[in-house]
Amino acid sequence: MPRSRFAGSLSTPCVDVAIDMGNPLLNLTVDGFLKIGAVAATRAAAEDVFHIVKKGSISKNNCEHTLKKMCKEGAYWGTVAGVYVGLEYGMERVRGTRDWKNAMMGGVLTGALVSAASNNNKDKVVIDAITGGAIATAAEFIRYLT
Repeated sequence: MPRSRFAGSLSTPCVDVAIDMGNPLLNLTVDGFLKIGAVAATRAAAEDVFHIVKKGSISKNNCEHTLKKMCKEGAYWGTVAGVYVGLEYGMERVRGTRDWKNAMMGGVLTGALVSAASNNNKDKVVIDAITGGAIATAAEFIRYLT
């Protein structure tokens, strides 16, 4: 009986944007903003394309809505990422060491800042700070495993 095989390799694409702002903190912050902002904008576009295809029609209004959503989501998540990366790098510079504690404190501060900027109450700010710290710490531990 004839058989067919598929051979190939899968590798993760690595896209590095090099923007020299003259300061490592600014370089990392802008890099985080651009990378995560692009991911968020792409996610928003894919989501809207799904809804447009599901509805079965496209209009100029749909395209404008999608573009506005892409810009809004990209700017929001890019800013959150830039703040996190900047705070993590700042912790590294202040503490003089690079470990998971920098990620945890960067996540805690970012979660608290984003929540406070959204005019949440004190309890929600604390919960978001804990969530930010937990996510950042888990991501750092997973990065160490790979």
